[in-house]
Amino acid sequence: MEVVTTPIDGVLLIKPKVWGDERGYFVETWQQERYSAAGIEGPFVQDNHSRSCFGTLRGLHFQKTRPQGKLVSVSLGKVFDVAVDIRRGSPTFGKWYGVELTQENQWQLWIAPGLAHGFAVTSEVAHFHYKCTEFYCPGDEGAIRWNDPDVGVTWPISDPVLSEKDKMAPFFAQQMF
Repeated sequence: MEVVTTPIDGVLLIKPKVWGDERGYFVETWQQERYSAAGIEGPFVQDNHSRSCFGTLRGLHFQKTRPQGKLVSVSLGKVFDVAVDIRRGSPTFGKWYGVELTQENQWQLWIAPGLAHGFAVTSEVAHFHYKCTEFYCPGDEGAIRWNDPDVGVTWPISDPVLSEKDKMAPFFAQQMF
């Protein structure tokens, strides 16, 4: 596998080896020793799988006091995946990184604890997978408005399908990180 550093410390693009032939393909999505050598430590305590339709935007989400590290990937379709640095004192505080994750490239994004995360579906449907280092805690969740001009994410869709929670998310400047 190839591990690509990004402009944000704690965000790694993982390009696993994909073995394919006329029958399909095989990809190793987690191997403790190899990922640990890349700086991705567990333990992972929860796996999630979401299915979303074209234009759905989920995020930008984080947990306030119990931050989750996430190893994310797509098994069907395409998404534009985004991490935002919300760690006060970080040299990249308020900056974002985005990449297209697809069923074809089988890439993964490691998002360290202390970062916000979101994605937009750019295919008809997408199956999105998360390996998380902390349990989801509904009372601890936070969100940043998807189109916050202070963050300035360049999303590939302009009129996303949003949850009510995401429509009403506070702006970056209103947060108490």
